[in-house]
Amino acid sequence: MFRFLMKIRENLIVKIIVATGGIMLVSTLVLVYLSISFVNTHTIAERIKSADLMCNTIKLGLHNAMLRNSRDEIDQIIQKVAELRPVTTIRVYNKKGEIKFSNNPVEENSVIDTTHQACQSCHDADEPRKSLTLEERTREFYSPEGGHFFSVLTPIGNPAECSGGPCHFHQADQAILGTLDLVFAFESNEIEVSDYQTQLIVLGTIFFIITSGCIFMGLRQIITRPLSMLIKSSQDIAHGKTSSAVDSIASRSDELGKLARSHEAMVSALQAKQDALNEKMEEYGLLFDNVPCIVTVQDRSFKLLQYNKESRERFNPFPGAYCYQAYKGIDEKCEECPVERTFETGLAHCSEEHRRNPDGTYSHWIVHTAPIVDKNGKVTKAMEMCLDITERKKLEEKLKESEKKYHTIFNNVPNSIFVLDDKSLAILDCNNTACSVYGYDVGDLIGKPFASVIHPDEIDRIVSQMRAFTVVNQVKSLRKDGETFFVDIMLAESAYSNAEYLLVSTTDITERLEAEQLLFHAGKMATLGEMATGVAHELNQPLTVIKSANNFFLKKVNAKEIIPPDTIATLAREVDSYVDRAAKIINHMREFGRKVDQVVELVDVNMSVDRAFTLLNKQFAARGIQVSWDLAENLVPVMGSSDQLEQVIINLLVNARDILEEKTWGSDSDRPWISVRTYVEGKDVIIEVDDNGGGIPEGLIHRIFEPFFTTKKVGKGTGLGLSISYGLIKDFGGTIHANNSETGALFTIKLPVAGSRDE
Repeated sequence: MFRFLMKIRENLIVKIIVATGGIMLVSTLVLVYLSISFVNTHTIAERIKSADLMCNTIKLGLHNAMLRNSRDEIDQIIQKVAELRPVTTIRVYNKKGEIKFSNNPVEENSVIDTTHQACQSCHDADEPRKSLTLEERTREFYSPEGGHFFSVLTPIGNPAECSGGPCHFHQADQAILGTLDLVFAFESNEIEVSDYQTQLIVLGTIFFIITSGCIFMGLRQIITRPLSMLIKSSQDIAHGKTSSAVDSIASRSDELGKLARSHEAMVSALQAKQDALNEKMEEYGLLFDNVPCIVTVQDRSFKLLQYNKESRERFNPFPGAYCYQAYKGIDEKCEECPVERTFETGLAHCSEEHRRNPDGTYSHWIVHTAPIVDKNGKVTKAMEMCLDITERKKLEEKLKESEKKYHTIFNNVPNSIFVLDDKSLAILDCNNTACSVYGYDVGDLIGKPFASVIHPDEIDRIVSQMRAFTVVNQVKSLRKDGETFFVDIMLAESAYSNAEYLLVSTTDITERLEAEQLLFHAGKMATLGEMATGVAHELNQPLTVIKSANNFFLKKVNAKEIIPPDTIATLAREVDSYVDRAAKIINHMREFGRKVDQVVELVDVNMSVDRAFTLLNKQFAARGIQVSWDLAENLVPVMGSSDQLEQVIINLLVNARDILEEKTWGSDSDRPWISVRTYVEGKDVIIEVDDNGGGIPEGLIHRIFEPFFTTKKVGKGTGLGLSISYGLIKDFGGTIHANNSETGALFTIKLPVAGSRDE
């Protein structure tokens, strides 16, 4: 019963009907009550008016009898009137309150006091009132026996015929002679009213039932059925069913039609949102399940509420398992638990965890936790995401071993290695070899500019070349004690952690340079030995001229002849010029043959070529070798050593001379020749030495720059010339190549223009 009442209470239609019915019932009851009250009041008022009219009629009927003083007639009239229903009592009072006439003879001649209800209307003031309204003359009362009555008092005035002739019984100054009191019973009136009330109640009940039924049917048709259809449609949609129950309602133009259309629009929107939500939920479910790391959701007791595919495959947790049981196979919570800290602080936490696997290996993972709060902001769950870093840990261990290994190699490599800042060239790190070679401790070198270990004379050049070259040869360096030595520098750029570094490796070449100097000097001496005949011929001509001049002077002296002054002056000038020429040749040979320091300077290539040819031109002329020159004008300088470049040119010219000298020439049209060309190509100065000696055998071209290798006859060459030339050109930062042209051997030298590598 209670559930039925609750169901009725929760039913909107029932509420509407009950509310409407209640209003109708109250309205009907109020209408019936007001109708009954109106009828009752109206009936009483009409009865009072009828009673007053009856009193006036009786008073008129008694008037003639009173004029004649016919008491019998008066009694007869009173008795007749008393027989009329609902009249119960009729009395006539005189002015003194004495009942003169009554339908009840017992009451006659009795006197009532002015305080009696019948007298209060007129005697409620000191001076009796002479006129009263009908309401004032009407009184309602109940008898001791329980009867309900009302009386109408009608004053009996003193008309002229009562105070004048023919009566003369009353004085003319008396306004009121007495009172007619007519008492009516309410019994018949109450019966009529009761019948009317009954009829009205029955009619109201019928009206209420009919009206309520009509309202119920109307509400059912207009509201109840559409609402039921809307409710059914909503319930169907709530259960995932499609419904067309509101289609018939949607065609209506009233508010329920609008509601149905709004309902359909809302259903369509909800369906679209539900589809999108389902799609998102499915997508997030797939993402949660397939995310490539371990993801779990735990409650405050660390019990696993949800876990993804990776968790199932990795730990295979059983239903109701705790995280520490699944992750680590232990029975107690971890001492340092990020999930616990998340529940305590309400913040995300991160930590690194590990476990020992059954096979004895260790697994490592990074743990990230995040709080999950309810609508009140209270942390009720926590999400834990674990990323396996076991392989990374293994790599870290390998990296540590690798770092240790390569740090050991770095410190013990036989070359000095520096790590420089790419911009400032400050020393950031160096190995033990560098400390040993340069005589510094590691702490003394770190932070210093790299220029502090370079000789001051070469700082500008070396710093600029370090920006341009990957190899810088023969760098003059300084040890901590001030001792100088030479190194070759190799450079490589490197980057790490968004910073750029310059790796510098230096190799001490001091002993090698000393050996090379001896070798170079030996090569020079060998070249000078080979050029001895040509030099002797060069010196023989000045000596012949001097000898001839001297013989001329002796002959004239012995003959005691006078020599003309202009002849003496001419011969003296001639002797002086040939002495200068001989001295120049001797000085050139002395300069060429002396040992030179490893000094790099600006070199005019054309001048070095010209100086080399000066020592050999007579030899070429004596052997019939024609030399052609094609030297570029205003040739830009290169960095190197002029003496060493001259030695290279001499070596190439001597080799060409020897090849041409060994060959038999058929005619003057096929004379031997050597061609020397210089020009600029891009950022390089090119020197080409070409001849028509037939070239180098193809199988030997790749070996001609090897030390002690020669194609000359035994005893004619040392095999050092081209090897020394190759080393010298390489030290200048250039290259030398040998190829065969159409007529003979072609040697090509490329030297970088001074300053070109700095751009």
